[in-house]
Amino acid sequence: MIGIMGAGAFGTALAVALALGGRDVVLWARDPEAVARMKRTGENPRLPDVPLPENLTVTDDIGSLAGDFPVLLAVPMQKLRDAVRDHAGVLDRRPLVACCKGIELTTGRGPSQVLAEELPDATPALLTGPSFAADIARGLPTALTLACAHGPCAEELQNALSAPALRLYRTEDVTGAETGGAMKNVIAIASGAAIGAGYGESARAAVMTRGYAEMVRLAVARGAEEHTLAGLSGFGDLALTCTSTLSRNYRFGISIGEGQSFDPNVTVEGAATARAVQEASKALGVEMPITQVVVALIDGKVDMETALGMLLSRPLKEE
Repeated sequence: MIGIMGAGAFGTALAVALALGGRDVVLWARDPEAVARMKRTGENPRLPDVPLPENLTVTDDIGSLAGDFPVLLAVPMQKLRDAVRDHAGVLDRRPLVACCKGIELTTGRGPSQVLAEELPDATPALLTGPSFAADIARGLPTALTLACAHGPCAEELQNALSAPALRLYRTEDVTGAETGGAMKNVIAIASGAAIGAGYGESARAAVMTRGYAEMVRLAVARGAEEHTLAGLSGFGDLALTCTSTLSRNYRFGISIGEGQSFDPNVTVEGAATARAVQEASKALGVEMPITQVVVALIDGKVDMETALGMLLSRPLKEE
């Protein structure tokens, strides 16, 4: 049995993939009306034309997640703490896999740190890497990173959460995986802004490359292994998110570059993460010029021309 908290596109996609892989899956949603609609139509409107398998149970009863089986937490980063705190009695003392990417704005903590603080008797893990919900749900080949500091549990989770087209690689460097997943959203905003402003593909490549350097600096300063960022949770996710309009963060960046408004109902994790990263980098003494520019753009303190000038006027140095 696998439990999933959060019936958004990504949580539902994971539920579908695991169910088709032969697992019995319980997918919990907090909205009874959404649950009733999914039961009635056999699909989630956030994933149109993707049938829900028979061995996937959709429910709004949090008690359905009770047990000793793993639970995937497919909720936004900024709502993770409240979600596990509200349902601590059901979630504690078991493997919990955060499926969100980012850094908590109020504390500077990553997903696994939030889980460890709120549920100290649980075993925290992280599922991250280059993936779109639609690809996973349709069985398209996808590779992800499973980060867990507890080796035996990591192996069990790797086996439990793998599916025919969903390949998981495990690492014990949770901090590195978390930092990559958080930073790629920030750099995706910058990459989208470069394209939206008409600066071209070469400019985007430069933003991605120098953004990767920022990602590595921050991760190492937080205690991560540098090589982790060269994997799926770092470089892999960066490459996907900075180049596809399926990425909400990239589309948000494009809207900034074009000077257009963006749908406020669409969650853009990179916006809050950029602010959290900026504060964390100050405390750690890490230089993060692209992140600083992204925050300034989001807050409307600079326009694209000024932002470009801020980056191009930096001192020349070795790469």
